[in-house]
Amino acid sequence: MNESETAATIAANRRRYEELKATGQGKDLPLPPPTARDAAPIAGVDVRLRDTIPSGWYWTGHIARGETLRLLNSAATPGVSFFAWNADDHSERYNAGDTVKVQWTAALGKGRVLFSDMGRVLASITEDSCAAHDALLGGSTAASNAEKHGTARHRRNTQENFVLAAGKHGLSRRDIAPCMTFFAPVATDTDGRFVWRDGQLQPGDFVDLRAEMNLIVAISNCPHPLAPSTTPAHAIELIVHRTAEAGADDLCRNATAEARRGFDNNARYFGESPAA
Repeated sequence: MNESETAATIAANRRRYEELKATGQGKDLPLPPPTARDAAPIAGVDVRLRDTIPSGWYWTGHIARGETLRLLNSAATPGVSFFAWNADDHSERYNAGDTVKVQWTAALGKGRVLFSDMGRVLASITEDSCAAHDALLGGSTAASNAEKHGTARHRRNTQENFVLAAGKHGLSRRDIAPCMTFFAPVATDTDGRFVWRDGQLQPGDFVDLRAEMNLIVAISNCPHPLAPSTTPAHAIELIVHRTAEAGADDLCRNATAEARRGFDNNARYFGESPAA
């Protein structure tokens, strides 16, 4: 390959990169606005489970493929962390890096998906009234709590909660990776540092996560490490309800080419034909 052919190849690859980036970031196909807080009601007959997670505590359980998990933040608590494993193969789990990288954005909201480390879709964000979440920093730890509150008083943290949750399913620390934290309005300042955006959370915000495979889910209701220490934390509500599986015209499936490939990988995993 001569110099001009090399330059042409580089230019073509660069154009393809910019096309994929624009699509992934919603510039060519904008994603919908956040869900209204009084929208997307759940029919009572579809509800399988309702529960409450007190501030500082956790919940873990199974969510079947096709069911949707709603996290309802009635009192605007500052951060609810989420992690999930494939219930049929515990070695497959949520991958924060791939979820951000594959979709070209850390701004996850309605229309985005959560990828596993096998290139498959664990869950889809089908509704989201908040649109202010953190896919990069992860949940609180004993060290982050000590830095914020001092060491005089022990406070529960997400890392310890996830260890306890994993243990209920025969898993351990090595099965836990960086998590997703909903209701965490984190941004970067002009110096590239992560900062908390006050005033973004509103009472009644919710997120709907549709399970795209059978999942073990762990949820920790501990404030995000960057949440102001003066911001009170409250209980959150959890609702599991039955929903239809993603069809060929599904919003989350079609947001990006990468998401479609993830859903096609799911179909192969379940012995189904990928969507046309």
